[in-house]
Amino acid sequence: MPELPEVQTVVDTLYPRVIDKEIIAVEVKRDELIANVDAKEFENKLIGAKIENVRRRGKYIIIELDNSYYLVGHLRMTGYFFYTQKDSKVSKYDCIFFKFMGEDELRLGSKRKFTRIYLVDDLKDAGSLTKLGPEPLSDEFTLERLKEMIAKRKGKMKPLLLNQRFLAGLGNIYVDEALFLSKIHPLRTADTLQDDEIERLYHAIVKVLSDGVEHRGTTKWDYVDASGESGSHQNYLMIYDKEGKECSECGTKIEKIKVGGRGTYFCPACQKQEE
Repeated sequence: MPELPEVQTVVDTLYPRVIDKEIIAVEVKRDELIANVDAKEFENKLIGAKIENVRRRGKYIIIELDNSYYLVGHLRMTGYFFYTQKDSKVSKYDCIFFKFMGEDELRLGSKRKFTRIYLVDDLKDAGSLTKLGPEPLSDEFTLERLKEMIAKRKGKMKPLLLNQRFLAGLGNIYVDEALFLSKIHPLRTADTLQDDEIERLYHAIVKVLSDGVEHRGTTKWDYVDASGESGSHQNYLMIYDKEGKECSECGTKIEKIKVGGRGTYFCPACQKQEE
C-alpha cells in the first residue's frame, strides 16, 4: 500500500501536470471504485470543473475543483493515478479516465478492487479523511506532541504506529524502518517507553519519511508516481523485507514475525523486547 512518501510523490508529480486543467469528459469503466455516488452523477458533476489544487492528507490525495467539490482518492493496495496522452495504450487496469482539452488525460487505475475515489463537497464525507491523526512531516508533529500522544496509550508499538487516527501516513514499511532506527522492538508497549526512546522514535519517524520522499517513494511491487516512474527508496531500506540478512548495525540475522496480522521485520539484538 502506498504510504506517505509514495502518496506525496504522486501529488508532487500530479500537481504541475493538472493544475488549472478543465475536465471536459469522464469515462468510467469500473464504477465500483467510486465510493459515494453513482457513475452518472460522478461524471455530470466533474464535466466542466477546473482543477485548482492537488494536495495530500495522510494517504489520501485531495484534488480541489473550482465548483466547490473535491475528488478524494485513496490508492490502497495497487491503485495509481497516471497522467498520459489520450492515444497512449490503455491498460486493462485503467478504470476511470478524466479527459482534458487537447491530447492529455488523467487515469485512475487499480489492479485490485480496493482503490476508492470520493466526490464530495465536504471532506468529512470522504472516508476517514477528517479523522486522521497529525501529519508527521508538519509543524503540528513535535517531540512534545508525540510524548503526549504516547502517554495516553498502552498498546503495542507496531499496531499503534499503523493506526491512522494516531498518526497519519505511516504504513508497514516505514513503521518497521522507524522502529529499527529508534531501536524499539515492535512488540514493546507504549507505556514502557522512556523519554529518550520516544525522542529517538520521533526523529526516526521524521527521518525515514523524509528520506522516502527524497527518494520518490519505495517501489517493492506496483507503486509508480503520476508519470509512471518507480521510486528508489527500496535501495535504502535498512530492515524491511530483509529476513535472514545481517543487520547493518550489529550483524545479527534479521527476523520476521507477525504483529497485528502484519509481517514485521526487526533485529533481535538492536531491538530488545523487555520482559
